[in-house]
Amino acid sequence: MKLVQLIGATILAVAPSIPRAVEAQAPAARPALVVLIAIDQFRGDYLDRFGPQLTGGLARVRAQSALFTHAWQDHAITETAPGHSTLLSGREPAHTTIVDNTYGVYDPEMPLIGGITGPGASPRRFVGSELFDWILARDSKARVLSVSRKDRGAILPIGHAKGNVYWYGVGGFTTSKYYADTLPTWVKTFDASIPYAQLAGQDWNLLLPPDQYPEPDSVALEGGGGNYLFPHMLPSAEALRSSLIAYPWMDSVTLAFALDGVHTLQIGKRGLESSASNGNAMPDLLSISLSTTDAVGHAFGPDSRELHDHVLRLDRWLGVFLDSLQREVPADRMLLVLSSDHGISSFPELIAQRAGHGGRLSLNDLAEDTEQSLESRYHVPFGIEFESGLFYADLATLKARKVNVDSLSNAIVAASMKNPGVRIGFTPRTLATSSDSGAVRWRRTLPAQLGWLAALVANDGFIWSARNVAAEHGTPTAEALSIPIAFMGPGITPGRHERLVRSVDIAPTLAKLLGLTPSEALDGVPIDEVLGKAK
Repeated sequence: MKLVQLIGATILAVAPSIPRAVEAQAPAARPALVVLIAIDQFRGDYLDRFGPQLTGGLARVRAQSALFTHAWQDHAITETAPGHSTLLSGREPAHTTIVDNTYGVYDPEMPLIGGITGPGASPRRFVGSELFDWILARDSKARVLSVSRKDRGAILPIGHAKGNVYWYGVGGFTTSKYYADTLPTWVKTFDASIPYAQLAGQDWNLLLPPDQYPEPDSVALEGGGGNYLFPHMLPSAEALRSSLIAYPWMDSVTLAFALDGVHTLQIGKRGLESSASNGNAMPDLLSISLSTTDAVGHAFGPDSRELHDHVLRLDRWLGVFLDSLQREVPADRMLLVLSSDHGISSFPELIAQRAGHGGRLSLNDLAEDTEQSLESRYHVPFGIEFESGLFYADLATLKARKVNVDSLSNAIVAASMKNPGVRIGFTPRTLATSSDSGAVRWRRTLPAQLGWLAALVANDGFIWSARNVAAEHGTPTAEALSIPIAFMGPGITPGRHERLVRSVDIAPTLAKLLGLTPSEALDGVPIDEVLGKAK
């Protein structure tokens, strides 16, 4: 399918048919392809909230998967990098060491290639193995294609393996020197075909009639306080090279790129060809992270008409994509998982209006004051910074200057607790033994080697945010923890399941389905309902 077809308005007008759900049958052969689709900032309630209007790929997943709507990314910093690091590793951020976006994939020693600009990136901070490593241990010829708008969305579901890993920079898809020295011809050709000029100046308007959207189109907090009414005009072709990421069409371009890569690299075909002869080939892996829900959610919030409209568009594009993918690899030889890296909280200002309490929290001033006070005395930096409820620090430098770290941590917690938005705080000593739910999530987040002084938990209605107008998801509210987890494929019985499962349960479940042995201890457990066992 050509890129212009996939992003064109005619695709939106004609929804793909949804095959009727059927009872699962025993698979005739091992899957030839495992597919992970991670929709960035896609909350677990969205599939039902928008369900009656879904007609494409999301509708298919909703109707035909083993679906867990009550699933969580169950750690303390609900951001993109730690969330993606859990999906195919089966391990918490405390063990992958991907704590937040800052401690994600940024690597200035691994610049982008092919003339595409953006920060360098690699998986060097990631610790341990992932599903693709376990596949390679059984079959060194297995292939991978991982695609995302974000570098961390492409890199972290794969780990350290060097394969076909691509993300979007300014002007097109690329990768870093970690993976290759030059871009393949097919990537260059695709990048040259992205129709910025065709999209420039078009309106992002509603896909359905306005009366099909119950959300108000008049919330002044949305769009940075100045761009909250439909329609939204796309900028010039040159501006779109960097700003396409803010508009729904970015996801359709990402799906088109993934489909082009599957076809060109013959992802999944090796397993189809080998099944007739020996059946020993392990499946290839396709990982796709779709990021525009995150961009739209931050700008307009989870209760916005814009978010609603984007999900409907994504549903249609995803249906077209799945139809096309199944022409490459039949559905009965494909194992698909749909999930997310985190959810999203509403604007805290709206929460405060409804509940009478709530707001934005930032303790950057406390971190800066503490750092400056120590620097003025010892004349060296101590790296004291605050982000998403955590005070980081260079503990080695503090101890070398004989600063009493326990006393400093206690003082920071005490000062933080004076803020009405802070429910409880922990020092490294108190965190280890607390049974508080916030402490449990922090223990799942913080690697033993990370230097930190205080970990805080926000009160209901409050979120960690240094920005004036944006919806956020770094705080582990119920809405930000919330994700869907869905499994589809031969041998998996469709149905809805209400019990809590977690993102770290995905990888051990896939390992069981594929007969793989993880190469290290996992934090997650196989999901019995997917394996055909009563729970």
